[in-house]
Amino acid sequence: MIPLLLIIIVAVGLITFLINTYNRLVMLKNNSQKAFANIDVVLKQRADEVPNLVRTVKATALNENTILKELVSLRSQYLNTKENNEKIKIADSIDGRLKSFMITVESYPEIKASQSFLELQKRLSELEDIIADRREYFNDSINLYNTGIEVFPDFIFAKMMNYRKMEMLQFSDAEKQYNTTTL
Repeated sequence: MIPLLLIIIVAVGLITFLINTYNRLVMLKNNSQKAFANIDVVLKQRADEVPNLVRTVKATALNENTILKELVSLRSQYLNTKENNEKIKIADSIDGRLKSFMITVESYPEIKASQSFLELQKRLSELEDIIADRREYFNDSINLYNTGIEVFPDFIFAKMMNYRKMEMLQFSDAEKQYNTTTL
């Protein structure tokens, strides 16, 4: 009788452990997806400002036409991509190109003085502030998720459920440079 009771206790304990592990992994994945959805909204808003940026500076900054074309191309890629990790890479590229462009615009006083450019710059700055706030939450969520699927024994269940490591949003070199030059 005691061996049967012991087997039942071990089985119940194992089942409870498996259920808790599964639920924790699902919670981590859902939180990371929610965090991405929150930042994706703002990243799309920023991407939607790219055509306004192009219209505002197109006539004046013909020398920077390559950067503008790259921004338009990256915007299109971002809006057409469904995979979160790919969207993150494209968003990082947009960050870098946008920051590089803003630094370049400093040598065009006629653009900097334009009211429409000033309004657009203010809008982009507001969006960047929101992105920065959400990036921190997003990266924290992704860090928890990635850690959760890599620790033993959870990584066994994560592999069975086909959970893959997710990318964090990074600061590009141009973004770091832009942030230090505007202080």
